[in-house]
Amino acid sequence: MTVLVADKFEQSGLDGLKAAGCDVVYQPDVSGDTLVEALRTSRASVLVVRSTQVTEPMLDAGPLALIVRAGAGVNTIDLAGASKRGIYVSNCPGKNAVAVAELAMALILALDRRIADNVAELRAGLWNKKEYSKARGVYGRTLGLLGFGNIGQEVARRARAFGMPVLVWSRRFATDADERARVEEAFDLTVVDTPEALVAGADIVSVHLALGKDTRGFVNQALLSHMKPGAFFVNTARGEVVDAAALLAAATEKKLRLGLDVFAAEPSSATGAFVDPLVALPGVYGTHHIGASTDQAQEAIAGETVRIIRTFKETGRVPNVVNLARKTPATHMLVVRHRDRPGVLAHVFDHLRQAQLNVQETENIIFDGAQAAVARINLDGAPPDATLDALRTGHADVLDLQLVTL
Repeated sequence: MTVLVADKFEQSGLDGLKAAGCDVVYQPDVSGDTLVEALRTSRASVLVVRSTQVTEPMLDAGPLALIVRAGAGVNTIDLAGASKRGIYVSNCPGKNAVAVAELAMALILALDRRIADNVAELRAGLWNKKEYSKARGVYGRTLGLLGFGNIGQEVARRARAFGMPVLVWSRRFATDADERARVEEAFDLTVVDTPEALVAGADIVSVHLALGKDTRGFVNQALLSHMKPGAFFVNTARGEVVDAAALLAAATEKKLRLGLDVFAAEPSSATGAFVDPLVALPGVYGTHHIGASTDQAQEAIAGETVRIIRTFKETGRVPNVVNLARKTPATHMLVVRHRDRPGVLAHVFDHLRQAQLNVQETENIIFDGAQAAVARINLDGAPPDATLDALRTGHADVLDLQLVTL
C-alpha cells in the first residue's frame, strides 16, 4: 500500500508507516496542481494531509481509497467529492486537545496581565511597572465555553484549577438531559440553555465549535451584543466560526480584549504577508494558528495516523471515519438464511438486480463450523412477491427468507 504524505509529518509517523509495511512517499511541500501530479505518479491509495487543501481534481488523480487528516478538523477536504467516489475520510480527534487548551489558557492569562505589551516595552527599553501593575486577575471570573468537545473539556479542567466558574453551551445538551447532568457533576460547571445566556453571563468567552454549515458565522453581531463591556473573547477554533466584521465592531464599541489564534483570512502557506484590521486594535493579542503545534500533540497525531492506516491496511476498516452515512435510504431488510456455499449470494443479488433494487448495506454472518450463514441485505425498496418466490425456490441452498420493513 502506497501512502503519500503531503504535509510536514513527524519522523516517528513516517517510521511507523514503514514498519506497518507501507510504501511511503513523503512530499510535504506539494499542493494544488503539484499534489494532483504527485497522486497521479505515486498511485497512492492513502493521502495524509494537515492543512493542505484536498480538492476534486486530486480525488480523480489516482486510486485513492483513504484520506487521513492528521489533525481534528476536515474543512480543508472536499468531503462531498470524497463520499461520491467512495473514498474514506478520517481524522485524529482529541489528539491535539491538550495543546489547544493550553494555548487558550495562555491567551486568557496574557490578556489579563498584558504580557505581550509588557515584553514589547521592555524590549524597547521602557520600564512601566505603574501601568502594568493594573490587572484584575482571573480567579473568580466566569469563563463561558461555546462548544464542549475534547478541547472545551480540557479548557474547563484547567479553568476550574484557576478557580474560575465555568458556563457551557452545546447543542447536544438540549436533547440529552442525562448527559447534561453528568457533565455538570463531572466537571463542576453549569450548562446553560442558549449561547446568548452564556455570552451574557461570562467575563471571558472562549470558542470551541467545530466548523460546519451550522456554525459558519455562528458568533455574529446579535450574539456579540450580549457580551459584557470589557470582557475577553478568545478563539482557538476556526476563524470562519466568527463574523470578523461583527467582532471588529463589538471590540471597538464594548472595549473587548481579544485573544485570537485563528482568523478569517489566513495565508495559505506557513509564512507570508498578513493583514487583518482586528490585530491593529489595542487589546488584541494574536498567535499564528499554532494551537495544535506542540511536540506532544504532533507525536500523538502521528501515532493516531499510523493506527488508522495500519487498521485499514490489515482489516479494511477505517477508525474515525467522518463521511459515512449515519442512516442509509434503505426501507427494507432482506434476511437470508443459507448454506455457506458458492453461488448462493450471487443468486440473491442477481434477482435483486433484475427487480431494479439497490443494495444499500449488506453483511453475511457465518455460524460455527462454517456450514451455514445469515445474510442481512438492506434495500431501497420491497422486492415483489415474484422475486421473493424466485429467491426461495430458485436455489437449493437458500434455507429461509424474511423481509423486514425498516
